[in-house]
Order: sequence, then C-alpha cells, then structure tokens
Amino acid sequence: MNFCSDNVTGVAPEIMAALIAANYGTAMPYGNDEYTQRLEALFSELFETAVTIFPVATGTAANAIALSVITPPFGAIYCHPASHINVDECGAPEFYTGGAKLVTIPGERGKINATNLAKVLAKSGAGVVHHVQPAAVSITQASEAGCVYSALEIHQIAEVTHAHQLSLHMDGARFANAVVSLGCTPADITWRAGVDILSFGATKNGAMAAEAVVFFNRELAETFSYRRKRSGHLFSKMRFLSAQLEAYITDSLWLRNAAHANQMAAKLAAGLASLPGVQLCYPVEANEVFIQMPQAVVKGLLDDGFQFYPWEEEHSTIVRLVAAFNTKEEDITAILEAAKAHSVKAFQI
Repeated sequence: MNFCSDNVTGVAPEIMAALIAANYGTAMPYGNDEYTQRLEALFSELFETAVTIFPVATGTAANAIALSVITPPFGAIYCHPASHINVDECGAPEFYTGGAKLVTIPGERGKINATNLAKVLAKSGAGVVHHVQPAAVSITQASEAGCVYSALEIHQIAEVTHAHQLSLHMDGARFANAVVSLGCTPADITWRAGVDILSFGATKNGAMAAEAVVFFNRELAETFSYRRKRSGHLFSKMRFLSAQLEAYITDSLWLRNAAHANQMAAKLAAGLASLPGVQLCYPVEANEVFIQMPQAVVKGLLDDGFQFYPWEEEHSTIVRLVAAFNTKEEDITAILEAAKAHSVKAFQI
C-alpha cells in the first residue's frame, strides 16, 4: 500500500510481454531495429500529424536534451518554480544546454499563465547583451500540483511564446493522465494548441523505463540525434525501449492505465476529504492527491504501514498520495477505513 509515487509500481503485463517478445532473435542496434523504425508512423497516427520521435530511457533525459535543442548556453527557459526541470533534475537542463538559465514564473496550481508570461517576457531584456536571452517556455502536463492545463490555456501560452519567437516545450511525464482527465485527443493539447516539443512519458504509467521526445515542429529535431548520442542516451539495444513504447500506445493501453489511476485518485480524495479536519490543497484532476490532514491521522496512517510523502517538510500535515495504473481498489478502501478510524479517535471528546 505504497502511495508515494507512480514510480513505485512494477511493469504493466502487456509491456512486459512485449519486452519478452522483443528478446527473441537479433535486431540491428542504435535504433535501426524494426521496433524503433515503426514508432514514427505509429506516433504520427496517434497525434494525427507527422512527427519525429526519439526514444530515451528517462524523463530527465527527455526534458534536458529536448530543451538543449531550443536553448543556447546564454538562453533563458521560462517555467513554473515547482516544475520538475527546476526542482528535481539536479541541474540537467542547465548542463545539457551548456549553461542556460531557468527563469521561474509563479502561478496557481503548479501552472504558469499567459498573462504572467507576457509580463515577464516584456521585461526580459531581449537583445540586451547583459541579459540571458529568451529561448524557450516549458510547461508540465499534468502539473506538479496534479492539475491539468486546458487546451485553451496551452493555446494562450503558445501564442505569447511564439509571438516572442520562442519554442514551447511540454513535460508530459503524466501526459496520459491529463489526456484522460480532459477527455480530449493527444493532438488537442499538443500541436493543435501550439506545442513544439513533447516529452512523452510512459514510465510512470506502466513502462519499465521508456520515454519519448516527440517533435511536432520537425525542423527543431535536426540536432537531437547527435545530442542524444553525446549525452549517453543512444541505447545500443534500442528495441527494448521502442518495444515498450509500441505496446504502451497499442489498443489504448496508455489511456486505460491512466484512467484507472485517475479513478483511484478521485476515490481516495473524495473519501479523505469527507473526514473532519481534512482539506484538499488542489483539485484532483489527474492521479495525485495533495491533502492536509490532522497530524494524528498522518502519524496513524504511517504507523499502520501506509507509505506517502509529506509535501512541504518532513513533519508536514500536507501530504501527497499518488495512485497508479495498478493501484488496487481494496488498498484505497483500506487506507480510507484506517484514516476514518484515526480521525474518529483524534476528534473524540
């Protein structure tokens, strides 16, 4: 009953089966295998437009190498303060860009908005030799607060981004959860809304280790293959990454997995929010629940063996719980029953 992250899970059976199948026989290395060669057509069909795609093994690689394509060493990448690229990637975007600067723009629910972005860019010092030069905007879908950008919000951000001749990158580590939450097509919240590059996540949603960098603006992909090799992310046995991605999007597995995770998170949130002294910090729009609970309830659940992260500091009463593609309904029931028992005990007179 580990609700720390959707990274704690195993591999979806369909993806494991694809890996086992890919293990038979030989295949040409470095992406010249049949699995990798099929991906461009498959992803072009998925996104309803021609794309260029590159498999990588980690989200950090996907984000950092993608941003290096669109950001010079003297460039600025605009992002939310809580974004993964700013908080959790150990300087990888700065490293792979050769020294670019992350410039943060605050916003509610882990999201930046077009109005604030426009204000910051208007005072960015573009063309002034003393300042880093605006290069890229990066948004996270779903956000680090578990909330989603609507197609309209993305379109508005893209309009501002492109008006300043910048590129728009989307960190889609939980992209599937956002697509399901919005009830839209993948195209609606990417290229149709103005996204140039997507880091397409799979690992958090059932893959063993597979992400993809998807270029909608295909001209930007020109140097990516060299940057991927230079960074050590051109896998010799690429078929094992590509086979995961192929299985992931086949028969809508990625959406079914995300739908289950979202449903479990919604049930968990509703049950906890019904208890006295408990308050949701953000709307639950994907598979993450940020919630404030009495210390006695938090401690009681941890003592019971349930696992989750305090979110602001070690002993914070604000915690994050994450549902995944294989979260069991009985585990949701168990933690809700335990939370109710600790709540009754805490509030008894």
